[in-house]
Order: sequence, then structure tokens, then C-alpha cells
Amino acid sequence: MELATTLTGHTVRADIRQIGINPNHWYAVGWVRDVKPNQVIYVTLWQQEIALYRDTSGQLHALCDRCPHRGVELHRGKVTGNHLMCRYHGWEFNGQGECVRIPYWPPQQKLPCVQVRTYPVQEKYGLIWVFPGDPSLADDRQLPEIPEFSEPGWLMVPVSVCFQAHFTICNENTMDVFHGILHQGLQGWFNPVLISLQETETSVRAEYRVSYQGRLASWLGLSDRSHQPTTRSIRIEYRYPHYRTHMPGISALYLMRLPIGLTDSRSYTLFFFKVRLPPFLLRWLQPGLQWLLNRFVLLRFINQDKEMVESEQRTHLTHPGQRYVEVNPAIIALQRLMTRQYKQVEQGGSSPATREHKSPPKPVSATERTPSD
Repeated sequence: MELATTLTGHTVRADIRQIGINPNHWYAVGWVRDVKPNQVIYVTLWQQEIALYRDTSGQLHALCDRCPHRGVELHRGKVTGNHLMCRYHGWEFNGQGECVRIPYWPPQQKLPCVQVRTYPVQEKYGLIWVFPGDPSLADDRQLPEIPEFSEPGWLMVPVSVCFQAHFTICNENTMDVFHGILHQGLQGWFNPVLISLQETETSVRAEYRVSYQGRLASWLGLSDRSHQPTTRSIRIEYRYPHYRTHMPGISALYLMRLPIGLTDSRSYTLFFFKVRLPPFLLRWLQPGLQWLLNRFVLLRFINQDKEMVESEQRTHLTHPGQRYVEVNPAIIALQRLMTRQYKQVEQGGSSPATREHKSPPKPVSATERTPSD
């Protein structure tokens, strides 16, 4: 459905910062490189603690991070062959969550019937994906398509950042191109104009016209000349629960949001830049270019956004009843979509995650528990 692009005032609903997720989607929870054979780590996906381990054969498994014996965190144990062993009493669980060994259990006696919840998990694009909802729906839900990942001529820069903010605040920041003034010191964009806005049951797509100028913009291919403005169109699509931003022939961005809790989120982002270099030379230069872009360009931009969204979160916690005014219709459409997706599962009640977390807890500061970069 095509929506009006006129900037008008809308009162933002305070409860948007309390909504949960639709768990019946795939969520990126970490980098493939961070889980090596015989290694176990833990992640938190919307208040669900999950132990990820890679067995001896290299197969990845995702189990609820609670031993059914005493509730000890399973990530504190160790991998033994294809099993995950609890550190406390040595109970072992296979990749299907079944207890297969208790070291002090009589060999002639049948093991107790205990089960650890498991999650569908897969690896693609260098990322680990977990499906926290109804497992029977996992095969019907597709991962984002990232054609640039395998196309030649693209320089990919992976970036991961933690935010002490609700995922809705982070998502609104990504959709909002009108905050270019924040990045002026980094030669960011200016004169943004919303020229197209579309909304469906599962997506919001906005197209903006923006201008770039400066040496950094010229080096990244955004501006034709460093001393003269170049006006381009940028398309931002939020297809629940992830983002795609595209500037044809120049750059692309795929942002996978990991909602952790009411005050914590994380992003796993793949930046792509079109580089006109021979493939062998690009492969040779890629590690150095990735480091330079990450250290001196991308993280500087993202840290400015991080400061703002975390400030917004702190203000919300201090003044939870305060109402605010939004003028960008793309943000209002985004809020409708995120609320609709949450209520869709809440009303249906078909997801194990929904039944376990029916009512969000009182907002408190949470400790981020995802693996380090």
C-alpha cells in the first residue's frame, strides 16, 4: 500500500517500548567464526538464554541454557564428542536435547526422562541464525537474501554493535534518514526528502532523496566530486525483523537486529561497497580495507547513533509516561508493523516462546550476554 510522504505530527505511543518480538522468524545471534569445534558459548534472544555448541564433527546445536537437573547454565559445561555436558553433575545432552548419560547412574537402570528445549539453528552469510518460535514453522521462514555476498566486485565489511536500548528505538534510528545533521562532522548526508513510502503486512519501504559532499563521501563513491554536492536516492526496506538498504551500483547494507531484552539490543550488519579492482587485488587488500572502513568510518557513524538511541532509552526509563511527537510517516508505519507482528503472535499463542514470556517484566537495566566480536 502506498502511503503519503507528507511530514505531519503524530503522538508516539508510550507502550511501543514495551512490546516484544514475533519469535517465528530467524534471528542472527552471532558470527560463525566465534563458535569453533568443541566450544560452547551463550546468547540471549529476547529474554531466552541459549547455549550454542559445536560438536566434534563441526555440527552446530542450540539448547536452552538451563540444565533440567538443577538449572545450572549449560554454557558453563563442556563439549564431549557430540554432546554437551553440564559442569555440575556431568549430565550429558545430545543435540536433540535428550539426556544420554549420567556418570553415576546405574548402567542397568533406564535414564530419567528429561529434555532440554532445542532451537532450530543454521549458518549462512558468516552468521549463526536461531529460530526462537514454533519449530514447525522454521522451514517455512526464509533468511534474508543477500546476493552481494557471493557476487564479485563487492567489498564486505561485517560490523557488530551493542545498544543499551529497546529494539524499537534502534529500528527507528535505521529507518530515520532525517538525522543526517548528527553526522555532519563525518561529512554525512544532508537535505533529505522522503519521496516514497510503502507498507505491507510484513514490510515498510521508504525511499529518500539525499545529498552528499566531501572527501569521505567521494572516496566511498557517494559523491561525484568532493567539493560539489551529489544528490542520490536511497531505499530503506524493513522486512520484519531485518533491514536492507540499497544504493544501486554503489553500496548496500543488511542489518540483522538481535533483540535481547527490554533495554538491550545488538546489530549484526554486513556493509557492501562496490570496488572497481581486479578480483585478485580486492582479495589481497580486503582485510586491510575492512579494518580501515570499520575503524575510521563505520564505527564512528554508528557510535554517534548509539549515543542518541541510548539517550532516548534512558529518558524513557526516567519518564515512562511522557508522550512524544513524530513527524516522519515512515517511523509511524514502522511502529505499526512492529506492534502488529508482536500482537499477531500474542493473540495466536502458538509459539513456545510466546507462552513462556507472555508478559514482559518490569523494565530494568540488563547485562548484555552475547558473544564478543
